[in-house]
Amino acid sequence: MFDKNELKAMSSRELEKLLANVQRALSSAKARDQRQAKKAAARAAADFGLSLNDIAEVSGPLPKSKKAKAKVAKKPSPPAFFNPNDKTQTWTGKGRRPNWYRHQVATGTDPEAMRIKD
Repeated sequence: MFDKNELKAMSSRELEKLLANVQRALSSAKARDQRQAKKAAARAAADFGLSLNDIAEVSGPLPKSKKAKAKVAKKPSPPAFFNPNDKTQTWTGKGRRPNWYRHQVATGTDPEAMRIKD
């Protein structure tokens, strides 16, 4: 193994050569591990009287992933009520009641009198 000080003392060319060697060694190790895994899988399949091809056929195709549906923005509901004191303030009749609506109802205004007529 290399000590940190040894690595710091190396030139960039030496480090690049070391990196290339490490990458080749890593690639070889992965290929070796894959071969060993295939051999182990073949032995395990043989214990059941099957081959790796038999197992591959049984598993069938992988399930298709569901496509994400694009979310469509909902259209805002049309206003159903208006504030008699300020016609620019409206409410759809859904959700929390606005303060102006609650105040009008508390002071005796009939909600139907504030309804926007179509």
